[in-house]
Amino acid sequence: MALTNRINFRNARGDIFGGVTAAVIALPMALAFGVASGAGPAAGLYGAVLVGFFAALFGGTPTLISEPTGPMTVVMTAIIAKLIAADPENGMAMAFTVVMMAGVLQIVFGLLKLGRYVTLMPYTVISGFMSGIGVILIILQIGPFLGQASPKGGVVGTITSLPELFNNAVMPEVILAVFTIAVLFLMPKRFKRILPPQLVVLIAGTLLSVAVFGNADIRRIGAIPTGLPAIQMPTFTAAQFQIMLIDALVLAALGCIDALLTSMVADSLTRTQHKSDKELIGQGLGNLFSGLFGGLPGAGATMGTVVNIQTGGRTALSGLVRAVLLMVVVLGAAGLIAPIPLAVLAGIAMKVGFDILDWSFLKRAHSVSWKGTLIMYGVLFLTVFVDLIVAVGVGVFIANILTIDRLTKLQSDEVKTITDADEDEELQMTQEEQALLDRAAGRVLLFHLSGPMIFGVAKAIAREHNAMKDHDILILDLQDVPILGVTASLSLENMIQDACDNERPVFIAGASDQALRRLENLGVRRFVADEHIVETRTQALQGALTLLDEIADSAKASVLPSVN
Repeated sequence: MALTNRINFRNARGDIFGGVTAAVIALPMALAFGVASGAGPAAGLYGAVLVGFFAALFGGTPTLISEPTGPMTVVMTAIIAKLIAADPENGMAMAFTVVMMAGVLQIVFGLLKLGRYVTLMPYTVISGFMSGIGVILIILQIGPFLGQASPKGGVVGTITSLPELFNNAVMPEVILAVFTIAVLFLMPKRFKRILPPQLVVLIAGTLLSVAVFGNADIRRIGAIPTGLPAIQMPTFTAAQFQIMLIDALVLAALGCIDALLTSMVADSLTRTQHKSDKELIGQGLGNLFSGLFGGLPGAGATMGTVVNIQTGGRTALSGLVRAVLLMVVVLGAAGLIAPIPLAVLAGIAMKVGFDILDWSFLKRAHSVSWKGTLIMYGVLFLTVFVDLIVAVGVGVFIANILTIDRLTKLQSDEVKTITDADEDEELQMTQEEQALLDRAAGRVLLFHLSGPMIFGVAKAIAREHNAMKDHDILILDLQDVPILGVTASLSLENMIQDACDNERPVFIAGASDQALRRLENLGVRRFVADEHIVETRTQALQGALTLLDEIADSAKASVLPSVN
């Protein structure tokens, strides 16, 4: 696997144009997320530069644009608030340490090749989680939207403070925020193709604030330190380390999901295939360096990635161009950023929250599946009012339980005991097999299993075992079983042991290598003779009939009178 991403200059013109366009879009978003997080606009810019540069250089998706995103900003906001409350002096440094830890975890995930498992999550959970993130982002911007600092206490604190926020609304800032939202929602699509609406509203809102509200006391970004950012040394205390590690795990997991889902979008647009594990390593390096230099955490950004591809970006060169351009802004044009009103950035962040909401699925979830709808809204509620990791954990658990229940019901129908060929027409036995089973006259019981035997099927196996008809020989038909789980294996072991205790010979037919190894590891071979482990159902039936004949001959010989 190559160390760096796929970079070449065969599409230099398209990559440069894509990178420039992505940089134009990234600037207002980075500033908005930096302010919204509480770390400051510079942190947003540094995050956009560093995450974007290292993810592009070492990632596994050539066209992916990585930067601070709405979901990552929401989590970072909560981390900053919590750690500053616990340790006002070192809280911000500890928050950046969490970003570094998250980067290290992402690198570990990539080295362990966990990329393919990250997105194996039910869509109902992803939809509820992302919509919950959108709701949080909208609620947290209500204070800045009304011209005030965000109340303490996060979502709940903001909701309980709504009367006070509306009573103390600063009208010039409210007008600027409403203007921002109106432009972002109402700007015609044909103009959006020419100029990113976020940049338009950033410039127009700033000019409006100076021309119309020049004498008003409007909160603005203010001076941003120029030059290279200072290194943030890892900082933590023994008391806070466990909490920081959990926060880092949440950031890392969310960043992985966000990035790889966006990589899948990029694949669909470019007809290429990204490298999941390599992408996680690139994302991890980006977040590690971002935290080290006081930047926000980031991930693959759908808007930037799509615009990059649509404007000609095809290799990682576009991501590198974007990062370099943003660095030029940080180093030389910070003075132009100072007069931007915070209310405009609040409007931009609030619009991002609306865009994160999964409107498409929210509108039609109830017509697709009521269970899926309950999971989605449950995850959304838990995300907003309880905890992000709890929401995902509960959602995945319930969704998987429901899936396992459906699979178990389907597989349980494939657990059958047959003593007569006419009992089950779905088995599709050959004429020879039907004839052999009929010759057995009910003395041979065929225990047929089909499909993957997951742990939920063990109950059906036990039920059929208890309801077995009287028989002399048991055949376990496993030729349609590709995978045999541990729990199902233990149920079969009980059945085999019970048959041997009652002196009933057992045949095992058509077991796959995996199933046979599983049974051998359980010690089943001590109950089943080697010659009774055969490859096909036909061989098992033939062997059972031969054994029945031997038993019958032995019984006749034992009752013949002795001849003197």
